[in-house]
Amino acid sequence: MPTLDERYLNVIKTLSTTLEGRSVVWALTGSTSFALQDVPLTPNDIDVQTTEDGAYAIEEAFSEQVVEPVSFSESETIRSHFGVVELDGIRIEIMGAVQKRQPNGRWEPPVDVTDHRTFVDVEGILIPVLTLRYEASAYEQMGRSERAAILAKHAEN
Repeated sequence: MPTLDERYLNVIKTLSTTLEGRSVVWALTGSTSFALQDVPLTPNDIDVQTTEDGAYAIEEAFSEQVVEPVSFSESETIRSHFGVVELDGIRIEIMGAVQKRQPNGRWEPPVDVTDHRTFVDVEGILIPVLTLRYEASAYEQMGRSERAAILAKHAEN
């Protein structure tokens, strides 16, 4: 069983049960996902990766908790449909149709979450998470080699 603060576990369960029955493809990513997969990290938020439509559907499902409405956002290295909701004081960052910039300057196609996810049992609820192997590769691509190495090491176990 993953060792996460009870509030995080409750918010993750709320997220999952609220999205159940909606046609939203999603997975946890970032430190909360890593903690659920036994990487010893303490998260400060919950990151959700989904499709473009999924980002707006999640925002709609939690319309009373929206902190930042979902909109298209772009930086030098990554772009997505990004927004934030907050449940029980925990920030949930929503990222839809994530694209990373390739070394040649072009944007890669949006990440297909279903190609890279697995499920973790959280108190009887199956929570979709991006695999550590995929995450290690993504972090390496973003130039975050130290984090990539930690994830790769845990992916092998």
